[in-house]
Amino acid sequence: MIKTVQLTLSLALAACTAGYAGEPVKELAMKVGTERAFPNLEFDRPVVVTHAGDGSNRIFVAEQEGVIRVLTNDQETEEAPVFLDIDERCVYADNQNEEGLLGLAFHPKFRENGEFFVYYNTASAEHVCQVSRFRISKDNPSVADPNSEEVILKIPQPFWNHNGGTIAFGHDGFLYVGLGDGGSGNDPNGNGQNLTTVLGAILRIDVDHKSDGMNYAIPKDNPFINTEVTVGRRNQKAPARPEIYAYGFRNVWRLSFDSANGDLWAADVGQNLWEEINIVRNGGNYGWNIREAKHWFRPDGNDSDNSSLIDPIHEYHHETGKSITGGEVYRGSRVSELQGKYVYGDYVSGKLWALEYDREAGVATANYALESNNLPVMSFGSDESGDVYFTTPFGMLFRFVSTN
Repeated sequence: MIKTVQLTLSLALAACTAGYAGEPVKELAMKVGTERAFPNLEFDRPVVVTHAGDGSNRIFVAEQEGVIRVLTNDQETEEAPVFLDIDERCVYADNQNEEGLLGLAFHPKFRENGEFFVYYNTASAEHVCQVSRFRISKDNPSVADPNSEEVILKIPQPFWNHNGGTIAFGHDGFLYVGLGDGGSGNDPNGNGQNLTTVLGAILRIDVDHKSDGMNYAIPKDNPFINTEVTVGRRNQKAPARPEIYAYGFRNVWRLSFDSANGDLWAADVGQNLWEEINIVRNGGNYGWNIREAKHWFRPDGNDSDNSSLIDPIHEYHHETGKSITGGEVYRGSRVSELQGKYVYGDYVSGKLWALEYDREAGVATANYALESNNLPVMSFGSDESGDVYFTTPFGMLFRFVSTN
């Protein structure tokens, strides 16, 4: 049966904001600081820190220009050999620095099947992102086979910015792909509220099966299967993209799953005034470009019909920071103060925080300022034990320490 969703798609070429009368979370301080992790190593624009979930305790670091390195989880290690090099296939330029190798995720059964997935801007076409499957080498399981690439999904982008790029497996075994609205400013193509494009959305796909001529399948409970939407001034009907899990995002940087309960966290970078953190639900509309965080954005219409939009659980104004870097829920044991809190930062201000979330009530209750090194925070990731790291564009990795 075909469902019909009425959507108004329009261009937003200016912006305005309105206040929000919600209660703010408590702003507190925490005696947690940072220290250099793996001080003998430096990387080239490290954008992903992750692990394979295979019991090896190895850490993988993806560099934006197209190289993935692997290291033993030893603070004194002096080597991070190349695991995969796709530099020649990958587009990156300093003056268009939201392209490149942006995502890395290991299959939940990596130990058995040796599969992992990479999100990057391909050199084979201008402004095109792709998700590809790779496998480890049959001759040497410590490295990947660069010739094993299988393209899963290609995503044309109208501009070089707002590529999103995080890919991660959920507890359901499906691959989630975080995409920005396609770039420029104000979402000029109206992608955030357009279900006929994958831009401005988080996708969920089944990479273990193939259907309809694609190298993936659509999970049966994806929310917009067999959905039609009304687009354009002529109210034409068009099919929604069945890959979409949730939509209404500007540029998610980055998303992550809570390893304890499977909650999907996404930090969405704002434009004019507000940065936001979301808990992402199946079928949810998170507002862009109708709203920026909890605040009215578009110049057309009014803010009276937004009951279907999902509020972020936390936001902050550009007086505090101007580009949120999404983090991880800390599930390690080394820094007990952070246990169960969402650790995140801001690229422009260099500030770091830990957000406390009441899952049963569905609200953030406290936001703890951490002792920051005031460096631009580029990305977050975790190891197999749940310890959290963050990166800077200067090539260093950091971790958290109690300063009590």
